[in-house]
Amino acid sequence: MTIDILTVFPEMFESVLNTSIMGRAREKGLICVETTDIRPYSVSKHKNTDDYPFGGGAGMLMTPQPIADAIKDVCKKRNVPCVDNISEKQNTVCNDGCKRILRIYLSPKGVPFTQRVAEELAKEEHLLLLCGHYEGVDQRVLDKYIDMEISLGDYVLTGGELGAMVIADCVSRLIPGVLGSSESAEDESFSVAGLLEYPQYTRPREFEGMEVPQVLLNGDHAKINQWRRQQAILTTLDRRPEMLEKAELTKKEKIWLDGILSEREDMQ
Repeated sequence: MTIDILTVFPEMFESVLNTSIMGRAREKGLICVETTDIRPYSVSKHKNTDDYPFGGGAGMLMTPQPIADAIKDVCKKRNVPCVDNISEKQNTVCNDGCKRILRIYLSPKGVPFTQRVAEELAKEEHLLLLCGHYEGVDQRVLDKYIDMEISLGDYVLTGGELGAMVIADCVSRLIPGVLGSSESAEDESFSVAGLLEYPQYTRPREFEGMEVPQVLLNGDHAKINQWRRQQAILTTLDRRPEMLEKAELTKKEKIWLDGILSEREDMQ
């Protein structure tokens, strides 16, 4: 996978992209993540990327020209068609076999970023992440050059850079080979099963009077898996009960869960 990040602050990404799992994945060639500085594309004398909004209002707005030219240059460099919207790009293939690029703008108005969204993005071969700043981006460049907007949550950041880091990290770890084990991504919170992750333990067996659950020490993997599954269900019930409505539970697990709920009602 290739991820291009457009920003006016490329220096913010240096440590994130070059350390830990993402840094190793880049070294191995499993992912390609590069930043592009928007500022040099500005045709203004002082390389400005912002201006006052028409109609007045607080703050400054990112101007369309530098962003549009940066996107077009990245598309040209990657040999990917740069068309106006994703519907036109569907199944578009270059002469040499290159495919489309999905262009994303980090915005509080975008669709919420979830593990499901990350899984869909991980199926793409090429992502472009546009980091807004100031009061946002001129709507015209969004209408013509952006395919979707994504929000990390119901809050506002000073810029899209932190959001781009989160998306790049979350999506990258879903690429085959990036994590040490394929099971790591499957077992964790918000995985395909729709449950929060079960509690985990490591050495020592006893810490400040607290023991590791005995079931994890007996070597019976069937019982261990059952215990982990039940703990995941209980953790989800206690912390995010609304997730259980869509969780993939077996008939036996549903009966077991109903028994737990009945016991809790009796205790109350």
